Amino acid sequence: MIRKFNQLMETIKKNNPNANLELITKAYEFASGAHKDQKRISGYPYIMHPIEVAQTVAELKLDSESICAALLHDVVEDTQYTLEDVKNLFGENVAELVDGLTKLDKLSFTSQEERHMENMRKMFLAMTKDIRVIMIKFADRLHNLSTLISMREEKQREIARETLNIYSPIAHRLGMYKIKWELEDMSLKYIDPVAYHEIVDGINQKRHEREAFIVEVKSELKNKLEEMGIKCRIDGRPKHLYSIYRKMYTQNKTLDQIYDLFAVRIITDNLSDCYTALGLAHELYTPMPGRFKDYIAMPKPNMYQSLHTTVIGPQGKPFEIQIRTQEMHDIAENGIAAHWKYKGIQANDDSIESKLSWIRQLIEIQSNTDDEEEFIKAIKIDLFTDQVFVFTPKGDVISFPAGATPIDFAFTIHSAIGYKMQGARANGKIVPLDYQMENGDIMEVITSSSVHGPSRDWLKIVKTSVAKNKINQWFKKEKREENIIAGKEAVERELKHNNLNIADHLKGDAIKAMFKRYGFGTIDDLYASVGYGGLPVSKVAAKIKEEAKKLAEISEPVIPIATAPASADTQKAKLQTSSSGVIVSGLNNCLIRYAGCCNPVPGDSIIGYITRGRGVSVHRQDCPNIATAYTDPEEKSRLIEVAWAKSKDTVFTVTLKIECNERAGLLLDIAQVMADMKTTIRSLNARNKGTVSIIDMTMDISDLEQVNKIMNKIKAIRDVIDVVRSTQ
Repeated sequence: MIRKFNQLMETIKKNNPNANLELITKAYEFASGAHKDQKRISGYPYIMHPIEVAQTVAELKLDSESICAALLHDVVEDTQYTLEDVKNLFGENVAELVDGLTKLDKLSFTSQEERHMENMRKMFLAMTKDIRVIMIKFADRLHNLSTLISMREEKQREIARETLNIYSPIAHRLGMYKIKWELEDMSLKYIDPVAYHEIVDGINQKRHEREAFIVEVKSELKNKLEEMGIKCRIDGRPKHLYSIYRKMYTQNKTLDQIYDLFAVRIITDNLSDCYTALGLAHELYTPMPGRFKDYIAMPKPNMYQSLHTTVIGPQGKPFEIQIRTQEMHDIAENGIAAHWKYKGIQANDDSIESKLSWIRQLIEIQSNTDDEEEFIKAIKIDLFTDQVFVFTPKGDVISFPAGATPIDFAFTIHSAIGYKMQGARANGKIVPLDYQMENGDIMEVITSSSVHGPSRDWLKIVKTSVAKNKINQWFKKEKREENIIAGKEAVERELKHNNLNIADHLKGDAIKAMFKRYGFGTIDDLYASVGYGGLPVSKVAAKIKEEAKKLAEISEPVIPIATAPASADTQKAKLQTSSSGVIVSGLNNCLIRYAGCCNPVPGDSIIGYITRGRGVSVHRQDCPNIATAYTDPEEKSRLIEVAWAKSKDTVFTVTLKIECNERAGLLLDIAQVMADMKTTIRSLNARNKGTVSIIDMTMDISDLEQVNKIMNKIKAIRDVIDVVRSTQ
């Protein structure tokens, strides 16, 4: 560990001479102490992971705060230290970076998909405040990919797919191509190991032939450029396996047909030398028609600049030449991270703000959908498809995903233009609305005051999520009455299909939980959302069914305990529960029961809830089933103070929800923990949910301290992802 940390410090001194080495050393020592007894699944000390992440961050030439955050990024999530501790020791900036990197795993979610969406939303919001968050996250993901071999195959594929779906497209959009290629190549090894090894073997078989070809081309170009007095560096471009893989399997090509296997890169001292070198290359070799691209005159949205040309080289072999300056090369490799070296990035930097507007678009997309598949699809379209560049009538350049239409163009200019759009022109000629824009098109939108909004058919034509969002927003606002009617019919139809009583479930507490979950103010808001397609009706029915079941026990009218009829059975129950271990304020000898939804135990903060004929139901104060009672005046009248009485003999029931990766012997390990703690297991149920297994275990315990000890011991078991108290 010391050797790795010393290596990190050498990298920092080389790339950032002004770094705060004292603060970085302090962060390392703090993280080492916090992770002292922890190990990775691979068996290595946990602290090795933060050091490796910090090493990558240092190689990106980021600042001291970023390196500190890299060293501390798992402290809040995986140790007893809090964000406040980090803030007090290392300052607010480092704490905010760590917060942006910390998952929301300690909160309660209804599904793994909801947990994933909320974690992604949190990361994107953090990115808008400080772009360094995602750069540190890239470093974190790179090291995680390098250690995937320790995980089971299903988990390997899950992480690799998430990398290709989320992190690689973001790296692409930020222009961090070196990171992007590493993420993709490492993911391919787990997504399609057969193809990965086929490509590696195929490239290695012709390595000597390829290297000899590159040496010949480099020598010829170098001699000619030096004769013209042009100083430059010429490299053979590294081969990126995933880009070869995509071309082979999407374009049905063989390895020999991929031009990118043979490539050289010319790095010049200045811009004018780039074009001189291009002219020389076209004199030496025959250029292939349609294979020249000038990204210097027309940079990509992610700041990428370079000249690309494909030519016919010696022995009739085609190869690609890329020509750029050193600054362009650094930005091409590290994208926005390179600005720390050339420009510096300040808060509210306008040059960066314009380049990060797409992050806010992603957040807007996320806020309008709870469907992870739809969100992933939007990312792929907006961030990872080929781009076309078109001009506005004023000469401004705008990029779109390939296949975008004039409608996409109109809504990108302004939503008001899209809403008034009647037609479009490309290069002065009228084109249909489903025309697919091409590179170099000069686009113009024809508007009319007689047009009153978009057509629903446009949703089938547009390509960008921005346009889809704006069109849906229009129907959400302007066609509200129609949406309410359509949504009401859909909801009632779905409730009938699920055998749910419409009158009861659309007016009770269950629907209030729906409002809170999706931010609705009234039942009409819910209907409207379903009507315009913002919320799937199947989710409405499922959520109502779930909430109605949870809230059933506390949704009955209030009848004071003193006036409740006391049958022989009830009187017997009172006598049995009078020594239950809970004292009820102002009441003696009343029926007391512990709520099965949250299973409170001594040590928990508790509150009583008066129910009909069943006395006082004792809940944990943070139980979601009584959350509305704190703010609703009618519900609040049912709450009553309760406190734990001293009792050593009372036994309580607690259910733990354990998320874990499947492996032989895991249940035996859990059972051994329970035996060591001398705890009785009442029931145990295991099921698969997506890529993980869920174990619900009910046990007898005496107090909160015992529960916490058991949870900590189970969390320490290999392949256990998380352990929480169940509130179901």
